[in-house]
Amino acid sequence: MRRADPRVVLGLHRSRHERRLLTSALDLGVTALDTSSNYLGFRSHEVLARVAGDLLPNFTLSTKVGYFPTPDRAEHSLAPARLFAAVEQAVKELGREPDLVFLHNPEHTLEGAGAHERDVLAHACAALDIAAAKGLCGGWGVASWDPSPLVGLIDVGLPQPSVLMVRAGLLVGTGTLDAADAVAAAWGLGSDRVWGMSPFGGNTCAPVWGRINPGVFLEDDDRLSRTQAAFRTAYYLPRVGTMAVGTDEPDHLGQLLGALAGQVDERAVREYRDLIRARARGQPA
Repeated sequence: MRRADPRVVLGLHRSRHERRLLTSALDLGVTALDTSSNYLGFRSHEVLARVAGDLLPNFTLSTKVGYFPTPDRAEHSLAPARLFAAVEQAVKELGREPDLVFLHNPEHTLEGAGAHERDVLAHACAALDIAAAKGLCGGWGVASWDPSPLVGLIDVGLPQPSVLMVRAGLLVGTGTLDAADAVAAAWGLGSDRVWGMSPFGGNTCAPVWGRINPGVFLEDDDRLSRTQAAFRTAYYLPRVGTMAVGTDEPDHLGQLLGALAGQVDERAVREYRDLIRARARGQPA
């Protein structure tokens, strides 16, 4: 078995939750899993426990709460009682306490909270803080697809998460990148406590990856494929210490692990961010 690399988390969004993937991940040295209460049609926890319950002790496990099933659609809520109950339910379904529970996309509810948005966020964070204090999870974090609504809401009176998870990579817009940096800074989280997700925008086969060369952001761009170069660069857009990436193919996971040996040209990344920021403001490139 290869040395475990804490910088990669196997994400189960859109995953088939097959046992072979989890055993292959362990063989590759990937010992962290990330799922959510609403993945796989709100069945992710139960399926994981059923098909790989004996493997779960070998992983650090994170999940997310914030979405709830209704007869017609998934409903988002930051109601403290519902969040706390969701953590309790996750423990029952998984057969173990998660190492980390994320508050899932809080911006979905905050956008309708009006003048009370800061209080709504504070109470939701406090619910997860209490769950961790009671031993229902090892810690808690915030996972946000668009952290922009969180900017300006965070102060010393707000409970502090252990981890912030945000979108990362070349397809993330400058507003989202800047907001991620601002939220991490407001919570006092260094890059080692920020996770990236969706480094390919959900699809490594999208036409965009055939039109751009992410290798320009690497110091040794001839060693890695375009997919590998895009993955390695995503750790700097924004700066994160861990990347959650989803796949059902062990070979693909192995290729991404191989990309970690690449060295990113940080100056090129800074110039790129300056460029897209200027373009967003309508300034000359």
